[in-house]
Amino acid sequence: MEPRKPYPPDLTDTEWALIAPYVPTAKTGGRPEKYPKRDILTGIVSVLRRGCAWRLLPHDLPPWPIV
Repeated sequence: MEPRKPYPPDLTDTEWALIAPYVPTAKTGGRPEKYPKRDILTGIVSVLRRGCAWRLLPHDLPPWPIV
């Protein structure tokens, strides 16, 4: 998969380092993760900063029901 272009609400490496310990990890033996947790968090921050509807997330972020 080709890396996506950055968005203004993307988390910096420093911000991600602060938040990552609080993001739960996938359970062993379960389904593998399909979307990176950092992209999911970027989608949440995007909606909060822009004030847009969930369904209007950019197409290269995870789908809105996942976010």
